[in-house]
Amino acid sequence: MAGLFLVRNDDPAFAAQALGAARSAFTMQGFASPIEAALPGWTLLAYPHVIGGPQGWLDDGKVQVAAAGTLAVDGRLGREALAALAGMDPLALDWTRIAGQFVALVRRDGRTFLFGDYFSAFQLFGDTQDRVFSTSLLAATQALPRLSFDPQGVYELAFNVMPIGDDTVFNELKTLPPDRVVELTATGAVRHAVPKPLPGSPSDLPLAERIKRHRARLSHVVGAHVRAFDGKIFCPLSGGLDSRLVLAALREQGVSPHIYVYGNPGDPDVEIAQAIGAACGFAIDWVDKDEGDVAPDAFAELVECNFHQFDGLPTFGNIFDNGVHGAAQLARHAGGAMAVSGGCGEIYRNFFYLPDRRFTAADIASTFFARFDQADATAAFDPAAFMAALTAKISTAIEPPAADGPLDRSRVEHIYPRIRCRALFGREISLEGRLSPYLMPFLDHQVVAEAMTLPLALKHAGRFEAALLNAIDPELARQPSAYGHDFSGPPSFRHRFGEWQSRIRPVWLRRRSYALRRRLGAVGDEHGGLLTPDYMNRVIDPDFPIMRRFFAVDHIVDRSLWRRVANLEYLAQKLGSKLV
Repeated sequence: MAGLFLVRNDDPAFAAQALGAARSAFTMQGFASPIEAALPGWTLLAYPHVIGGPQGWLDDGKVQVAAAGTLAVDGRLGREALAALAGMDPLALDWTRIAGQFVALVRRDGRTFLFGDYFSAFQLFGDTQDRVFSTSLLAATQALPRLSFDPQGVYELAFNVMPIGDDTVFNELKTLPPDRVVELTATGAVRHAVPKPLPGSPSDLPLAERIKRHRARLSHVVGAHVRAFDGKIFCPLSGGLDSRLVLAALREQGVSPHIYVYGNPGDPDVEIAQAIGAACGFAIDWVDKDEGDVAPDAFAELVECNFHQFDGLPTFGNIFDNGVHGAAQLARHAGGAMAVSGGCGEIYRNFFYLPDRRFTAADIASTFFARFDQADATAAFDPAAFMAALTAKISTAIEPPAADGPLDRSRVEHIYPRIRCRALFGREISLEGRLSPYLMPFLDHQVVAEAMTLPLALKHAGRFEAALLNAIDPELARQPSAYGHDFSGPPSFRHRFGEWQSRIRPVWLRRRSYALRRRLGAVGDEHGGLLTPDYMNRVIDPDFPIMRRFFAVDHIVDRSLWRRVANLEYLAQKLGSKLV
């Protein structure tokens, strides 16, 4: 399955309306007819992948199991994975046997449980009254009678791409936390706490043993996913390290995936990927972001299509492009193929570029999430309250216990998978995994756990990740990169010096970096879009009547921020009178 929707039946009129709205929303997103199942107190709609994929529904008369996303158990997908999951206690899952990012429902022994993957990367939206659960944001919004924007969620999406923690842009909707399993009873929902620890300190293994362990972890999760696809796998390649490492892991499994690079003419990523393909003897499919040509009169229809294909709020808000983004997404899932991503590869690196000492949750919030210029917002924005809320979410995510003081540097590393990856890549996973299976191995919990044992010194400038790549696939490691050196040896002085310059910047300066950058002029971005008035005035009210409550829209000169605000305005228009 690739989509789940559940509604409580205690109010028949509400349930009927919610089911009808959900069916319509899922249909608009390309889903076929669902399986409908009656559970005590609840109704389930379980949708197959939009394009194709392994079986996601099991009902053998004793147990019922539904899984949305990509679930592997004991190295198997489909029916075998569902049957193995059904044999586990949902409140005490054996995570050593489970891989992938998914939402699962298991009914056994007269009890029904709903839970997500280790980091809750595959999103499950639920209303604050626990009446509705949905893997589709748009289905959830259509099922509820009233919605209101949550200023904190709105500002987090606008300034930092996606809300973090359990929040969405709506007061009435949250996402399922990773440390909760929901039991669906005949009279409502009961939430059970479940521990999901990560290693708390680096290990002292020799480098050779580290590489052996990391290679085995990566091989295990990649191997579990690729066996079912007989080469029908799409993999990106760029000038960086992460996509090359995931390609190496595929090649180690004997897989020859369809490889593509995404970029504009002359982009270093495009040129380096093509050079690697020529040197290693494999074809590269180049997706030219500028290739599409859309007439203004056709733009409204294209944006409407993008809006539904990307469930209302995609990463970076790019529903206003020329159609290449949507076409590329469909192409990498063609025929039910598995799409692969190198996202979250920074688990092997010093993502926050912080030195090896203790930091508070507030320091991390200031270092990475203070990407705003107060002049872009209205008086509704309180910078101190905004940062305090971010700090609280970071603190809550670093369990056990909650981070209420300076964190050991190793615990700071937990913030990347638990906070950043869950928000940004979780949204990507949720959108991609609806079409056909999606593999992001660097967010697999066992791969992440192994990465949390790396000493920080090995993470600087990708030193360990390059060594791991070189051990798995020396041919790929020898090829040039966007860093100015290959990965067959240690990083260059220039690479190491550049990272060192970032690490020595104090937290107080980092908090002001974005605002200072804005003083220098307009800010562009790689995601682009047809954002000129002759296009945008055809799809949104140029006065931004809803988002102007939150933003001084005329002041915004950061294209990426403006596009995300425009995406929110478009969503608000679609919600119409139910938005209060």
